[in-house]
Amino acid sequence: MAKVLQRLHYPLDVILMCVRWYVAYPLSLRHLEQMMAERGISVDHSTVHRWAMKLLPVLEKVFRCRKRPVGKSWRMDETYIKVKGQWKYLYRAVDKAGNTVDFLLRARRDTAAARRYFEKSIVQNGEPDTVTIDRSGANRAALEAINADREMPIKIRQSKYLNNIVEQDHRAITRRTRPMLGFKTFRCARILLAGIELMHMIAKGQMKCAHGNHPSAADQFYDLVI
Repeated sequence: MAKVLQRLHYPLDVILMCVRWYVAYPLSLRHLEQMMAERGISVDHSTVHRWAMKLLPVLEKVFRCRKRPVGKSWRMDETYIKVKGQWKYLYRAVDKAGNTVDFLLRARRDTAAARRYFEKSIVQNGEPDTVTIDRSGANRAALEAINADREMPIKIRQSKYLNNIVEQDHRAITRRTRPMLGFKTFRCARILLAGIELMHMIAKGQMKCAHGNHPSAADQFYDLVI
């Protein structure tokens, strides 16, 4: 973290505020440039983008160490994200309480992509008892392939009704990406989506804080730098 901050020659509070606003609210980079100008701070929109690309991967890594455990019953689905004018697939899951399990951007929607998502989620969050999916054959095939190597198989449920919770949760992400009008590169999409997911998880109370302490979502985001 210290090495990254040393390369950003600007007041840290301004950098963090711009990056947080960008991933927390439906604002474009031009909006942020104008908002900072109203506060007497001259920041080019491309500079804000560069800050986000450098800081968000580091902040996500710190957050992963402070993320609260999720439940053992997952609801998994994918939503669409436009990259270079083409639709890509953001795999996501929440537990039955609505807490984000994990996410993964993939170029294709197939069994290999779904399996990669499940494997990543299990490494990061432990093994679930049950995974609820829609009628996707690819998602079921991925889970069955994972179960083939397990003594205790993960229970697979296919239910559109039970998956409403994750479909509703997608909206918080797509609402934020809409002003971005698509991403120029897959790498850019992956980093910024991780930042958006990070802020969304903080807002849902998924970050461990000091006992008895109840900081705001903004303060929790800034606390990742400390």
